[in-house]
Amino acid sequence: MSRNAHEPSPAPLIHQLWLQPQAQPIAAPANQSLLLSAQAAGIELLSSCRNGTCRACLRRLTSGRVSYRIDWPGLSAQEKEEGYILPCVAHPDSDLVLEAQD
Repeated sequence: MSRNAHEPSPAPLIHQLWLQPQAQPIAAPANQSLLLSAQAAGIELLSSCRNGTCRACLRRLTSGRVSYRIDWPGLSAQEKEEGYILPCVAHPDSDLVLEAQD
């Protein structure tokens, strides 16, 4: 079934993102990186390249799931096992909690 060109696109699914130690969650649309979601809420996360290669934004995900829309998100297998993600290229697949940056 095709969509009529005049019908609005469905709204993106919006998850909740907690950035420790903040007490309040921020909106994290599934179609937007976590870095951009934080910026939209007025929270600046450490970042540089915004394409998953510099690793400046590296954080540990303590709860939830993310996905990447690039083939190589710049993480080692060990970092992935330990729960680290790159918010500049990570998109939320659920509500999530990120540890504070060192």
